[in-house]
Amino acid sequence: MIRYEYKVLTPPAKGVKAPGRKSAEARYAHAVELFLNAQAAEGWEYLRSDLLPGSERQGLTSSQTVYRTVLVFRRPMGDAAETVISEAQAVAEAVADAEEVDAKVASPVDREPEPPVEPETPEPDSPESDPEPEPDPKKPGKPD
Repeated sequence: MIRYEYKVLTPPAKGVKAPGRKSAEARYAHAVELFLNAQAAEGWEYLRSDLLPGSERQGLTSSQTVYRTVLVFRRPMGDAAETVISEAQAVAEAVADAEEVDAKVASPVDREPEPPVEPETPEPDSPESDPEPEPDPKKPGKPD
């Protein structure tokens, strides 16, 4: 069983200026992107974000509940990290092998060409191709 260690951090409070990022939303998204990539470079996998309640003092005698957004990261502990990496490599190799087999099976050189299929056309004399005659609107019909 893989054991993980967790890290909980608050997201960036302000956006970061960057070329081509003019709006406040784009700058904030860029700041979050840089933050997540920095954690990933240290080996932390982003797991989820949560909105958690906390108690904060308000004035001298009272407190209030404040909700904060936190980002949760995890990474395998010790030998588990090596296990995860070796399992991921094994899966990647299996996928590569399966793609090679699929490529060989689907190779057009090994298969015989299929004969062309001719479309079916109805015969002009068949009763199926004759449309039903429409009733003449000038002739009186049966009363309902």
